Amino acid sequence: MNLNSKILLPGGAGLVGQNLIARLIARGYKNIVVLDKHRANLATLKKTQPTIEAIYADLAVAGDWQQHFSGADAVVMLQAQIGGNDFQEFVRNNIDSTRLILEQIKVNDIPRLVHISSSVVVSVADDFYTQTKTTQEQMVLESGIPCPILRPTLMFGWFDRKHLGWLSRFMKKVPVFPIPGDGRYMRQPLYVGDFCNIIISCLASSSATGIFNISGHEKIDYIDIIREIKRATKVNTLIARIPYSLFYGLLWVWAIFDKNPPFTTQQLAALSAKDEFEIIDWPTLFDVSYTPFSQAVDETFNHPIYSKVELEF
Repeated sequence: MNLNSKILLPGGAGLVGQNLIARLIARGYKNIVVLDKHRANLATLKKTQPTIEAIYADLAVAGDWQQHFSGADAVVMLQAQIGGNDFQEFVRNNIDSTRLILEQIKVNDIPRLVHISSSVVVSVADDFYTQTKTTQEQMVLESGIPCPILRPTLMFGWFDRKHLGWLSRFMKKVPVFPIPGDGRYMRQPLYVGDFCNIIISCLASSSATGIFNISGHEKIDYIDIIREIKRATKVNTLIARIPYSLFYGLLWVWAIFDKNPPFTTQQLAALSAKDEFEIIDWPTLFDVSYTPFSQAVDETFNHPIYSKVELEF
């Protein structure tokens, strides 16, 4: 691929997409097309990256958006329903959309696909996200399209509307930050900046195919992640442990009043599932550098421009 290659990003207005675009543009790539149905986040993308083409599209339904696959040199499949309580939304955005996108890749004979899967497909968790992301990955494998399938763990970085980003914003609003149980839930957080560099490496070379488990190289307990966020953002919030059952109940009540809650009971169960994911030497495999967690947290919350940009759910 060269700097004028057409790169198509279905679902590119989310966390990974916005970070990927910033890094692609920094490297000189010029022909980037984003297809996404989140109008507010598309508007944010157009404001922060005015040189790219950002198009509203419901990828679960055939439509005019399919014409943008014509002439594409690469597709990075990013679209995903991450949270929520409606199973059909997960089916539409993780499965139905994938079927249509794979069809367009074949029809237009696009030479390069990078599929963004998730570590949850090998998790002990059993929720709507896990079920539909597992099905989605299987669809990609069964399509016969040779491509790298990347399975990232919990990601954080600029434009993070769900994970560490939401936690930091919540921390600034409340005098006491609640932690479920003892907070000793081991995580392997992955800096999205590192992950985007892996994607760019995959775009630059057609040799990477197969499944790759992309985990953060540091194992960090949830409560220590919260403490690191507090340090980087310099807030004075008190961190307090509360019983797991009480925390679960509060989330359950929250979901009654919020159609799309930022944190659900299913995600709480996943947090406490005690998953431990394979750590491979992806810095060597993809010729990228690993950013230490504390440094990545500082970059996330203290970048002069991107740390101020907030996406919507």
